[in-house]
Amino acid sequence: MSEQTNSLRNVRQLASMLHELDDMLVSCMRCGICQSVCPIYGATMREADVARGKIALLENLANSMIADAEGVNAKLNRCLLCGSCQKNCPSGVNSLDIFLRARGIVTGYMGLSPVKKIIFRGLLVRPGLFNIFLEISGKFQGLFLKDANTTLGTSCSSLLRPVVGDRHFPALAKEPFHAQLSSLDTPAGASGLRIAFFPGCVSDKLFPNVPAAMLTVMQKHEVGVYMPPDQGCCGIPALASGDRKTYDALVRRNVELFCAGSFDYLITPCATCAATIKEIWPKLLEGHSEKIREKIGLLQKKTIDVSAFLVDVLKVPLPASSREGKRITYHDACHLKKSLGVSEQPRVLLNGLPGWQLVEMPEADRCCGCGGSFSLFHYDLSSQIGQRKRDNIVSVRPDAVATGCPACMMQIMDMLSHNNDHIPVKHVIELYAETL
Repeated sequence: MSEQTNSLRNVRQLASMLHELDDMLVSCMRCGICQSVCPIYGATMREADVARGKIALLENLANSMIADAEGVNAKLNRCLLCGSCQKNCPSGVNSLDIFLRARGIVTGYMGLSPVKKIIFRGLLVRPGLFNIFLEISGKFQGLFLKDANTTLGTSCSSLLRPVVGDRHFPALAKEPFHAQLSSLDTPAGASGLRIAFFPGCVSDKLFPNVPAAMLTVMQKHEVGVYMPPDQGCCGIPALASGDRKTYDALVRRNVELFCAGSFDYLITPCATCAATIKEIWPKLLEGHSEKIREKIGLLQKKTIDVSAFLVDVLKVPLPASSREGKRITYHDACHLKKSLGVSEQPRVLLNGLPGWQLVEMPEADRCCGCGGSFSLFHYDLSSQIGQRKRDNIVSVRPDAVATGCPACMMQIMDMLSHNNDHIPVKHVIELYAETL
């Protein structure tokens, strides 16, 4: 029996989910302010692409799914989940929560595609197998890739174009971070603090220098580190595709791993992972035991971005801002600024980098267009949004660009590489670590 037929049998659960969604939709006043901040609407000028248009679609979701489930799914997935609409909504509509739940309802009705089922339920939910698969892929990637921009370290591939489009991307790390260091358990030093460390998938497999830099910083400031082995994905890729089964399994896995240790803060260099753990995990509690819910609440209170930890908690000493040196500009990752409210702390760190001067780009907090899997399925639109980010970056003539999100790093590298720009892209923690 097909997954779609099985899902239809659970009519009561589906009706309950639709009822909960209806209760969340009533606060939208249709004012249209979301039009002015939505990066997709800014590129397409289509009402269906903005939050107000999607909410109108969701008001009659049950009938819409029966009439055209594929069409509903396609419209819901034309969203970066950047949070711009939610951050600027005068009515406080929790649009991210709404869209994630709606995707879960539609996927529960339609079933996952075979490809996503293999990726999420075959690989992502099994971190060990997922790591082995990517490590083997990394050994043979040289057969398919060619250099695109040596300054940025990007590659391209005509053979992989059906999957990744005309993207310029960083190759898989020759040695991912988890292969360099599988676990860590060190006591607090002079700081008196101990952190739990969640590297995140993109950092682990594409930018291992980022988590390595973070450990260098913690060692320098004598902060103890608890990093349990065999960590899984934070779950947001599965959740964004409506796969609550995989998402819930990953949440439970990580919650049990981290709550087995003692620490003061949970830190990740990935803005998306931090926002998922702190903002999304506590909102999607149905299906979890009371014990898991309590642990999620504890982790929520302890989760903090690395820049905020250094500036607000450790209060690291920094020199005064410099008006001389190489120019660096900063991109506000959506999940960092809009979800977590972290904007000034990365700038404080960058302003204290010896030999650098921070220059602000226009629209620093406008989405870069990545949106995780959005850029895979809508690469042309993602590139159009990303080109605007690239133009804003080069307008200030920087020697480097920094951000606090590995996914944003990938997108910005792609855009710069396509334009033959030679501007290195760095994580803020990498640059700070270099000063130690």
